[in-house]
Amino acid sequence: MQSINPFSGETIRNYPEYTSAEVEQIIVHVDRAFQQWKLTSFEERSVCMKNLQAKLLEKKAELASVMTSEMGKVLREAIGEIEKCALVCAFYAENAESFLKNERIKTEASESYITYQPIGTVLAVMPWNFPFWQVFRFLAPALMAGNTGVLKHASNVSGCALAIEQLVIDAGFPENVFRTLLIGSKEVKAVIENPFIKAVTLTGSTPAGKSVASVAGSMLKKSVLELGGSDPYLILEDANIETASRLCVTSRLLNAGQSCIGAKRFIVADQIYDQFKAEFVRLMAAANYGDPLEPQTTIGPLARIDLRDELHQQVAKSREMGATVLLGGFIPEGKAAFYTPTVLENVVPEMPAYHEELFGPVAVLYRFKTEEEAIRIANDTVFGLGAGIFTADIAKAKMLAEKGLEAGCVFVNDFVKSDPRLPFGGIKGSGYGRELSAVGIREFMNVKTVVVSIN
Repeated sequence: MQSINPFSGETIRNYPEYTSAEVEQIIVHVDRAFQQWKLTSFEERSVCMKNLQAKLLEKKAELASVMTSEMGKVLREAIGEIEKCALVCAFYAENAESFLKNERIKTEASESYITYQPIGTVLAVMPWNFPFWQVFRFLAPALMAGNTGVLKHASNVSGCALAIEQLVIDAGFPENVFRTLLIGSKEVKAVIENPFIKAVTLTGSTPAGKSVASVAGSMLKKSVLELGGSDPYLILEDANIETASRLCVTSRLLNAGQSCIGAKRFIVADQIYDQFKAEFVRLMAAANYGDPLEPQTTIGPLARIDLRDELHQQVAKSREMGATVLLGGFIPEGKAAFYTPTVLENVVPEMPAYHEELFGPVAVLYRFKTEEEAIRIANDTVFGLGAGIFTADIAKAKMLAEKGLEAGCVFVNDFVKSDPRLPFGGIKGSGYGRELSAVGIREFMNVKTVVVSIN
């Protein structure tokens, strides 16, 4: 297992993969830790979680630097990611007890209620693009609920994975409540099948989600999947063009475009299409790609050379089939894994850029004449993670958000982002289940009914 700096091309470190025996032993230890951790009070857990919040903030510059070195995220964004991890720790430290309190239900019995009980050790299979946040949005609710966790992180961010494990230790959590497994993808099946693993959560590609879900299903273990996305944004004729284009470009270029909930498809009213296109292309062209450690850099490199090359193949194939390249569409010279900010139009269903997720700084523009046509284009995808609407007509936006767009979340006059207070997840090929909020912390709980009759 190897971490390579995508900007310099230099090897950061090689990590020896854990043996099957080591993995099994770790899981045994984590299960033993669960037997004690589940008995702790919310107050005890909250102390540890608040300590974890403090550790994240104390070491945010150091942790952000590890993230930037391993996967190329601009340092400013990396620091913001660590701060968001601290936020989710604080949120669940304060709210977990109220989210999981007993719920009384009136029946003919003397007493009936629902109680939420932890189920055990949850396996988290996580990707490289938000290497701290995507772990912490699982870790914070899971540990506050009384569960324990093991992490199989992407192999190119093993430094981040081990740093998270150390943070949990430094925060004062009991030994083995959370552990990292340095293993390859081929070993995940055996971990899911381990009897001490009670559930699995995965953030990643749709193929990876199908693979994990099939194994978990065969073992009758619950899974939560947050998969890819090709988020559509509707730009209606009364939208503020300056605001819409600025926020859309911000979303498309965040994390060098490597975001499941990044805005990817921009479906623009015919009356304002040319104006929006001109401003959108101008802002995309103004992006400054370079050393992710430098403050003037807007976007860093993609996480790996092979990912950059795959993205370019999608663009090149679409161009060969007739797509118009308004901006970019080429690989810059040099050893870094950069891809130029790119804008496409005249994209049709036969092209890769129409149906496939573009995981990098590539945007596709569409023109619509009727709202029915806009909704059809927006929903003509296997994905259903997020969506956006820009308009001055809020009543119409709410109607389209609720009854028109097929997505797990819709943002009006802003770009999609996750928030600890709100449920997060998708439908269709973007997965199932929810993370964050009260809904997310209950995903891996035994929702137990208790009925008491007094004779």
